Amino acid sequence: MKDPEAQRLRIGILGAADIARAFVAGVRPSDTVEVTAVASRDIAKAKRFAAENGVTCAYGSYRELLTDPAVDAIYNPLPNSLHAEWSIRAIEAGKHVLCEKPLAATAAEARDMFAAAQRHARTLREGFPYRSQPHALKLQELLESGAIGHVQTMQAAIGFTIADVANIRFNPALAGGALMDAGTYPVSLVRLVAGKRPTRVHAFASWHASGVDQTLVAALEHPGGLLAQISCSMVTGLHRQAIIAGTAGTIQTGYPNHSPPDSSVALQVKRGVKWDAAVETLPVPGGNGFRAEAESFERLIRLGPEHWTGASPEESVDILLTLEAILASARSRLPVDIAE
Repeated sequence: MKDPEAQRLRIGILGAADIARAFVAGVRPSDTVEVTAVASRDIAKAKRFAAENGVTCAYGSYRELLTDPAVDAIYNPLPNSLHAEWSIRAIEAGKHVLCEKPLAATAAEARDMFAAAQRHARTLREGFPYRSQPHALKLQELLESGAIGHVQTMQAAIGFTIADVANIRFNPALAGGALMDAGTYPVSLVRLVAGKRPTRVHAFASWHASGVDQTLVAALEHPGGLLAQISCSMVTGLHRQAIIAGTAGTIQTGYPNHSPPDSSVALQVKRGVKWDAAVETLPVPGGNGFRAEAESFERLIRLGPEHWTGASPEESVDILLTLEAILASARSRLPVDIAE
């Protein structure tokens, strides 16, 4: 039961798109965070969103929300091209920021964002809901314990279908495309498993008439020998799966953002290198990734960095360096090196 006297982290949302509705619904049961305000460039839209989602305050501009002293932190789910600008403005207004993936359109923007957060003593993190879920935490535990030995290869795939070509993901001016949306997930998962960014990538893509990639595959070479493959698409059936192979076994798993609380996400762990090695099924609880992520963000602010379960600032920059290199490779159809 919620304690009405407890001080929750009060979050304001920039924008009233569907993802904002999903975020509000996800965090609503939380004892430690609450959404108290929303802003839209259309005040009528903001008021309608607030009424329909139980949010107290509605603003007709992002600037107005940032001046609200009753808001502690901002959730920024704006189009990718606006992440840097409005996250920095929020930081300069004294707010902590939880920004949707990808953190920015470029690694240079991400570095500027973290520099602003450091200057103003505010907290900035990138939101990958799956990272705060029990299955991702269990995966990290297995890898750190050496359950499958030294990881040699991995594949991570994700795809779905977007039929509406007016969707912002098809707009290159808004940093759209399959890679900058869906592809951020497998790239981030590879970074989680590898523990460092790749040194070289080679990618191929099919392109939409608007100029964005609609399906993309890439190979990633890492220091220490790990070879990874990622794929992403906006024109396939829904899938989201990974296989990680090490010198002593394999792990197969999904990495969803959300799953029903009464269900589980299983990790299939094969300990051993032969065909007849036993496969162990490790079910872990489901849950809403937005809630898990937001509560972890609150603990980060209140208790310190060791309480954050998501991507670190270094990881976020590495992810963007990798995304930029993959896109460059897909356009040129040539390998691209990533400088150390």
